[in-house]
Amino acid sequence: MSGGAPGARTPVPGIPDVYAVVYEHGASGDLAAGDFALGEWTPSWTPAEHAAAVSSVREAIGRGDVYQVNVVGHTSAPYTGSPLAALHRVAALPGARYGGVLTGPGWALATASPETLVEVRGGRVITRPIKGTRPATAEGRRELLASVKERSEHVMIVDLSRNDLSRLPGVGPVTVDELFAVRRWSHLWQAESVVSAPVTGPLGLPDLLRALVPGGSVTGAPKRAALAEIARLEPVGRGVSMAAVGWVGPGHVDLGLTIRTVAADGERLHAWAGGGIVWDSDPGAEVAEAAAKLAPIKAALAGR
Repeated sequence: MSGGAPGARTPVPGIPDVYAVVYEHGASGDLAAGDFALGEWTPSWTPAEHAAAVSSVREAIGRGDVYQVNVVGHTSAPYTGSPLAALHRVAALPGARYGGVLTGPGWALATASPETLVEVRGGRVITRPIKGTRPATAEGRRELLASVKERSEHVMIVDLSRNDLSRLPGVGPVTVDELFAVRRWSHLWQAESVVSAPVTGPLGLPDLLRALVPGGSVTGAPKRAALAEIARLEPVGRGVSMAAVGWVGPGHVDLGLTIRTVAADGERLHAWAGGGIVWDSDPGAEVAEAAAKLAPIKAALAGR
């Protein structure tokens, strides 16, 4: 984000920050071929360090520096052979609105993201922020719908999304078309809202990216202050995670936020997960939530 604090260096420097595929199909990159074997996962911070970062955000909230900060952890594992079949299993996870694999020279990216960063279709610009997670059980759904903490956290991000859209040139009044709707992704319930505005004048891709990147649901509020906390706390950069992937065509843009995403370089697989921290967040529960988000990804990669 222009004016935002730069974060830590990406753990996957071989993947470019911006990559475009123009009318190309069936690209496979040049990752090593052979039987796939996955090693042990090594996190970039311990559960205790993750919990300490959550507590640090709560202190920043208590000082009035921020209202909410999304704290994200990273883990990686060595592999041998070709990871492409495993990455396609990730992309096929149920509930993925943006499921696919992108490859380049010596790297690959798989996403099973359910979250729309921005879509322009039918004369409207739309964003669908997701915030709030529970296990996909009947009890988990009831807990999510009844949680004051999850709802207040979610509404903060909806307000941030409304503000982001209102900054765009060439759009009319911003509306919240759906608030705190519960959707399923793999083995989790998630709360999603739909925020949109009519396109009333010239609106270019640079305008969309300046207004909405990085997404509010993976940063926090106020966004620049949240980015400063993220840069201070997270041990490694997010790289291609929490960014955007999708397509751009005449009169139609559809970009998904790259949550639930795995990156492969020539030696290791990389994955990220986290959650939004507010004043009444429990550090242990936040660490457990990040692990729950990673569990389907790890299981798919392992072929379980």
